[in-house]
Amino acid sequence: MLKKSRPTPSATCTITFSLPTTALAGATSVVGTFNGWTPGLHPLRRRSNGTMSTSVTVPVGSTIRFRYLGEQGLWFDDADADEITAEGSVVHA
Repeated sequence: MLKKSRPTPSATCTITFSLPTTALAGATSVVGTFNGWTPGLHPLRRRSNGTMSTSVTVPVGSTIRFRYLGEQGLWFDDADADEITAEGSVVHA
C-alpha cells in the first residue's frame, strides 16, 4: 500500500511504502530514484499493525520510480503504484 501526504508549504510530499508482514519473507527495502537505487538505505520496519513500512520525503510533482528488494535478491513491484513499467513501479508525488 502506498500513502501520499498532502503537500507541505515547503512543496514536499511524504510517501509511505507499506506491505503486510505476511507478504514478506525477511528483510526488505524500498529502492528507487529517491535514493540512487541503493539497497538498504530505506528498509521496511515492522509496525504493530501487522505491516512493514518506511517513508521518504520528495518534492511535490516528482515522479518516483521504485521497486522492493527482498532477501536473496528478490525484486518486486507494488500493485498500488500509479503505474508499473518494465523499469519498476511509478508513483507521482
